[in-house]
Amino acid sequence: MLRASERIRVGGPYFEDFEPRQVFDDAPALTLTAGHAALHQALTGDRLRLALDAELSRSVTGRDVQLAHPNLVCDVAIGQSTGPTQRVLGNLFYRGLVLLRPVFIGDTLRTTTQVVGLRQNRPREDRPGTGLVVLRIQTVNQRGEPVLDFWRCPMIPLRSSGSQTGHTDSFDHIPQDLDMGDVRAAVPVHWRLERFREQIPGEHFADLAEATVWEVEGRDTVTAAPELVRLTLNLAYAHSDAGASARGRRLVYGGHTISLAASHATRALPNLASIIAWHGCDHLGPVFEGDILGTELTLEAKHELADGGLLDLHAVVFADRADGSAEHEPVLDWRFVGLMA
Repeated sequence: MLRASERIRVGGPYFEDFEPRQVFDDAPALTLTAGHAALHQALTGDRLRLALDAELSRSVTGRDVQLAHPNLVCDVAIGQSTGPTQRVLGNLFYRGLVLLRPVFIGDTLRTTTQVVGLRQNRPREDRPGTGLVVLRIQTVNQRGEPVLDFWRCPMIPLRSSGSQTGHTDSFDHIPQDLDMGDVRAAVPVHWRLERFREQIPGEHFADLAEATVWEVEGRDTVTAAPELVRLTLNLAYAHSDAGASARGRRLVYGGHTISLAASHATRALPNLASIIAWHGCDHLGPVFEGDILGTELTLEAKHELADGGLLDLHAVVFADRADGSAEHEPVLDWRFVGLMA
C-alpha cells in the first residue's frame, strides 16, 4: 500500500533497466473504429482503395465491415510497444514485418513486446551514453489470432553515462530479409481480386514492368505529428516533448513518415490493393514538423499468384527541411511488399 506522502515518478526504463527475454504485455488493447481510420487518412492522405471504398472492400474481401489500412494497423502495434521505449532517441530499423491476416474496422489489437537483444554503444564524449534494444513485437486480434510478428530496434539512453552493462549481443539472428513463402501465405486466399480488376479501371499487376521508377512530384508537408502519436498510443517522449529530444525539437513518429511514403505509393500505383509485408525499414535521418517529404518508388520484382500478384517495392523518402537547413535529404529507406489484382 502506498503512503499518503509518497511521490512516484512515472516514466519509461533506461537502458540499464532492460533484461534479456523481458516481456512487456500491459499496453491497452485498442479497438479500431471508423474514427481512427478517418483521422489516420486525414493525417496521411492515403488513397488505398479498399480502406476508402466500403462497397469495393465488401465485394473483394467478402466482409461486411471495411478493411483497416495496413499502415494504421502497423502504427498502432508500434505505438502499443512504446511503453518500454518511452525514452527512445531514435529507431534504427524495423525487420520482418508480415501482416499475417487482414484487419477490419471493429477488430481489437493487443500487443506483447519482448526484449531479444541488448548492446551498449561505445561511449562518446560529446553525447550521453546509449544502448540498442532489439524488441520482438507480436500483435493478435480479439480472437487471439496472430496479426503481426516483427522486430524493432530503438536506441535508449543510459541512466548514467559511466554505466557498464556488459550487454554486447550480436543482432545477427534478426532476419535481414523476408521469406517470400511466408509472405505468400499471408495473402488472403478468399479475396476476389478479379472483382477489383472488373470494377476499377487502369493498370493492374499484369500491366506493370520490373525496374520501373516513379518520381512522385506531389510532396507532403508534415503536420499534426503529435496527433498521430496520440492516436496510436505512442508514448515516446521525443514525439511530444521538444525538451526530451536530443535535437531540441520534437521528432516526428517514424510511422508518420512511413505512412506518407505509403500515400505517395498509392499515387504511383493507384490500384495497389494492399500492403502485405515489409522487408525492412531504415530511418536515415530525423523528420520534424513542417518538413516537406517527397518519395521515389521503384518496382524491384514481381511475384505471380494464382490471381494477381505481389510487388517488391522500394520507397526512398527525401526531406526539404522546414528551417531551410537542407534540401532533398534522405530520411527513410522502406522496402515493402504490395498486393495487386
